Amino acid sequence: MAERFPGYDVLSKRAGLSWNDVTRRAVDLRLAVPREPRFFTMAEWAVLERVCSRILPQPAGRPPVPIAALIDAKMLTYGETGTRIEPMPWDGEAWKLALAALDGQADSVHHRGFATLDDEAADALLGAMQRGEPSGPAWARVPPALFFAKRLLPDITEAYYGHPTAWSEIGFGGPASPRGYVRMDTNRHDPWEAEEAKGDNIAKARRHNRYVG
Repeated sequence: MAERFPGYDVLSKRAGLSWNDVTRRAVDLRLAVPREPRFFTMAEWAVLERVCSRILPQPAGRPPVPIAALIDAKMLTYGETGTRIEPMPWDGEAWKLALAALDGQADSVHHRGFATLDDEAADALLGAMQRGEPSGPAWARVPPALFFAKRLLPDITEAYYGHPTAWSEIGFGGPASPRGYVRMDTNRHDPWEAEEAKGDNIAKARRHNRYVG
């Protein structure tokens, strides 16, 4: 599939007018997130990475967004001081319980851990989780459908689309500080935003998206 914004790299804006020092520091922290677990155990990390890979498969040809690492960093920061969705425990503990329950479900059905399942088997268990089908003591504090809808999907998608690699993929210019966005109506773009390629416009978009703003 052709790129929607060929040649566009949001990080080219780093030294331009679009970002201030606060924005640069925030982006740098996301780019520097450690690629090994600090909140999760190695066993939990393996399940989390497999879950992320099935919920949001990433395009080939570029370094992947470290979704599991970003979730790990988020839980390390406020796993017990962030949010709590009744009847589940705090976010961090809820994630640990859900990963253990999902891994146990894989062992019960397939006699192997979730991290080692093929795509079809992994997707089937995630689909059952989304429908709220798993039961038993392991799921008592993390109702599967509730966790899937309120923690699993939001945390994975927010981690992905909060990363500069995903911004380049969708043509997003990053945080609006200090420049801001002016043309907020549908299908209207500020002149410094990325231009989406359409047919013969691909070459034009490639040239346009080299602009540093």
